[in-house]
Amino acid sequence: MAKKGRGKGKVDRAWLDRHVNDPYVKLAQQHGYRSRAAYKLRLIDDQERLIRPGMHVVDLGSTPGAWCQVLRERLTAPGGRLQGRIVALDMLPMEPVADVEFLLGDFREPAILAELEARLGGSKLDLVVSDMAPNLSGVAVADAARMADLAELALEFAAAHLKPEGTLVVKCFHGSGYSQVVEGFKRVFRQVKVRKPAASRAESAETFLVGTGLRVSG
Repeated sequence: MAKKGRGKGKVDRAWLDRHVNDPYVKLAQQHGYRSRAAYKLRLIDDQERLIRPGMHVVDLGSTPGAWCQVLRERLTAPGGRLQGRIVALDMLPMEPVADVEFLLGDFREPAILAELEARLGGSKLDLVVSDMAPNLSGVAVADAARMADLAELALEFAAAHLKPEGTLVVKCFHGSGYSQVVEGFKRVFRQVKVRKPAASRAESAETFLVGTGLRVSG
């Protein structure tokens, strides 16, 4: 048992060393982002030009709020005024981000979904982003399957709430269920792209799907 404990310690120290020396961790600290994940969305948007002033956006699985920070930056006009609307939702509390409306809860629950829809007031969305991830077990097959379930939930939500030319950005894991998620995207969207931004570690199974233009209006 002691040997196992030392091995875990080595893994923990290796992770900590990598984290401390990660250039995106340093950039996030320098620029006041709540996590390095901000650069994943930034780099995807730099490539795809998805976020534009005036948009209405929902951020699923928003905590700790790094993606909300990026959304707010890119929806803010000169002078600091937000042009558009950002509604964020998570099962975990999130420290406030200026101009972002936050809803605590699980949108799989009818009452939470109804509250989210009430906040939207019947308006369709330009963009849905999801950085949702399950609590990881360390079992790759099980974790990938749980990730696929969350991606499919985001896809279902987006199909019902996006404008016809709207876009969904979702985090996925390569592994069990991934090909089915891609096929699901292709059924819903006219254009589907796979993106692996530089801020996503090379050794990670994480990737992002970008779907644009609903095949049928939600």
